[in-house]
Formats: sequence, C-alpha cells, structure tokens
Amino acid sequence: MLIVSLILSFLAGVSIVLGRIINAQLAEQIGTKQSTLINYITGLSLSSIVYLVSNDKPIFSSVFRNIVPLWAYLGGLAGVVIIMASNYITPRLSAFYITLLIFIGQLFTGIMIDYFILKEVSIGKCMGGLLVFIGLTYNLWVDKKGPFNKSF
Repeated sequence: MLIVSLILSFLAGVSIVLGRIINAQLAEQIGTKQSTLINYITGLSLSSIVYLVSNDKPIFSSVFRNIVPLWAYLGGLAGVVIIMASNYITPRLSAFYITLLIFIGQLFTGIMIDYFILKEVSIGKCMGGLLVFIGLTYNLWVDKKGPFNKSF
C-alpha cells in the first residue's frame, strides 16, 4: 500500500507540472481568465462523470446533514487563484524554477500550519526547506542565463 501511495504521489506531482504547462500554453492562445474558465469547466465535467459512475451518496444530502463551515468551500477559490497565477508565471519562468518555488512555498506553508494547528515544528523540515531554498538561490546565481530565460 505504501508503494502505491508513493507512486500515486509521484504521478500527482508529474500531472501538476504537465497540467500547469498545458494550461499556460492555452492561456497564451486565448488569455489567462479564459483558460482558467476552460480548465474549471473541463474539471467540473470530468469530476461530474466520475461522481455519477461512482456509488457515492448524494452530494446535497451529505452537505446539508452535516453543517460544514463556510471556509471549507474555499478550495475552489484557492484553485482559481493558483491556476491564474500559474498561467501568468509559467511563460515567464522555467518549469524547473516554478516547480521549486511552488515546492518551497508549500513546504513552509505546511510548516506554518503544523505550528498553528498541531503546535509543533519539525527542525528537519525547516532545515530541508532552507537547504532547498539555498540550493535554488545558488542555482539562480550560477545560471548565467537567469531564471527568466527559458531553456527548453
């Protein structure tokens, strides 16, 4: 089960990078807002099909029976911000730098959430994030072309 989880996590990471690049290409053709809309319409269509062929309980009965805090529905809003930002940034930076910067942001956000919710801080995670940040900074400094010149 652990191996399957690791493989699925790896594939999720691959799909995020590929999806970001594909969506940025669409944004260059039709615009950032339009490509974000297409992205979410496509996602809604596919997730609706998956939901309909699954044996899950009805959406609205489970939503209204359990009182769900309003903030719990903000994942879609966060997704729109992420897609729009990616559509804007991806044509301007290399996929390598974007992926590392997003990873560093996720890592330090996870550390902050652990601190505020679980009241714990992992020194190993902080050091790992710092090492990745130092490595990225060093790579930017050494890279004569700079991060703003894509080299595919």
